[in-house]
Amino acid sequence: MKMKKVLMSLACAAVLACGLALAGCSGASEPQEKAEEAQVPAMRIGTMQTEDALPFWVAEQDGLYGDAKVEIVTFQSAQELSTAFAAGEIDAAMTDVQQAASLKLSGVDVQLAWVTLGAEASQGRFGIMTSPESGIKSLADLAGKGIGVGSNTVPEYVMDKLMEAAGVPADQVVKEEIKKMPVRYESMANNQVAAAALPASLLALGEQTGMVLLADDTQGENISQSVLAVRTDWLSDGGDKTLDMVRAAWNEAVTSINADPEAYRSLLVEKANLPAPVADTYAISTYPEAALPTAAMVQPVLDWMHDKGYLAKAMTYDESNGTFSVAE
Repeated sequence: MKMKKVLMSLACAAVLACGLALAGCSGASEPQEKAEEAQVPAMRIGTMQTEDALPFWVAEQDGLYGDAKVEIVTFQSAQELSTAFAAGEIDAAMTDVQQAASLKLSGVDVQLAWVTLGAEASQGRFGIMTSPESGIKSLADLAGKGIGVGSNTVPEYVMDKLMEAAGVPADQVVKEEIKKMPVRYESMANNQVAAAALPASLLALGEQTGMVLLADDTQGENISQSVLAVRTDWLSDGGDKTLDMVRAAWNEAVTSINADPEAYRSLLVEKANLPAPVADTYAISTYPEAALPTAAMVQPVLDWMHDKGYLAKAMTYDESNGTFSVAE
């Protein structure tokens, strides 16, 4: 009987010890999990109201970011977007090579993460449009006539490349500085300028309302891309872990959009602020899976910027890691 009591006491002690051990393990795991969560910083992604950012909005709507804390911040102008990026108010920006390179030259360490639109020529569209009353039938007819455009922008770069391909001498390409897209479109439609360099949504609006598309960049050489630019200091502080999660969410969203683009039309119309006349008919682009921009995409833009005087120093691009280098 005495031996039985001893054995029961030993058994109770073992159970108690095991329970304490388990409690200790459980208590230790919670702080560890919280510490691991703290190591994955939140991410604020800046963008303008443009179709290029649709996969980010789809990932947000469909809950694809998982445990990553991601906020999509919308800006009304490229200048506001760049200012916020430079000030560290956002960690990444859906932008273009021109803006990213200008930020780098201004002292903001930035690198490109992936192409958001324009992995091939058919993705994204920029072009030159005129009014039916202008009498202009081809790009050659624009020699010596004013074209509405904004300096150091993708539309200007595309315009120069299209005019060059049409055989128009550079000194015959006359640019009228009109930064605001709606004003540029109206100036063209009202014949205040001979033509205008415009993005896809306004080209679609023009086609819907009788304007004349002279040329766009969806055929031949792939000359325009939008990109995700990321602050290098944010990446080095652990942001690379968050970026990996966002990359996976982007790819999942791209798969969904490309499989059934019409399922996301209402979201695109809302977020990209598409003009009402084209809301139901606008051609939704296919989107690329996340991949670094190639040197063939980026370096010609950098060289063009330097030739135009937009870059005080020549720059080169490393396609292996998405970084820029400034010449001494």
